[in-house]
Amino acid sequence: MHIVGQSRQLILASASPRRSELLGRTGIPFVVDTSDYPEDEVPGLSPAELAVRHALEKATDVARRWEEGLVIGADTIVVLDDIVYGKPSTPEDARRMLCSLSGRPHEVITGLAVLGVPEGIVVTKAVTTRVIFRDLAVEEIEWYLSTGEPFDKSGAYGIQGCGAVLVDRIEGDFFNVVGLPLAQTVMILRDFGVTLP
Repeated sequence: MHIVGQSRQLILASASPRRSELLGRTGIPFVVDTSDYPEDEVPGLSPAELAVRHALEKATDVARRWEEGLVIGADTIVVLDDIVYGKPSTPEDARRMLCSLSGRPHEVITGLAVLGVPEGIVVTKAVTTRVIFRDLAVEEIEWYLSTGEPFDKSGAYGIQGCGAVLVDRIEGDFFNVVGLPLAQTVMILRDFGVTLP
């Protein structure tokens, strides 16, 4: 069932080049308008609820600057033993995360929110992918830290880059781990009347 049946300006509320690249694969035109929303912890929420909350707050923050359009917010977190791993603040923090993830299955959850302006209709979803790291040698962790890749990524790794060598296998949506569950995004946009060109 379509919520809105007309062409809409698409706005990605994210500074992530990975999300821009993924959304660009759809061929649907969009603009980037970065949110200033701080991704703080919110007590009492499950990891999935937290990811959706952050995604919605990002979309809402950007929507205030637009008179019309569809704003996409997304937030990706890594969860191990119910502990949320955000972006590491120091090399030591990144090292600790990678050591914890070594040889362990964990979840990557992306909260997704699409907000229609001006009508205020919102669709949210949490998408989960299970990622299993292989057992990492100390030298491999140090090598990965030396690439500089871990420092702007949740859980201190990027599966689309050098971090691919850390992963034994995944169960679920690969693009979700990169930062935007593409199929789910397209399905939500379709409900707003936005289709693939």
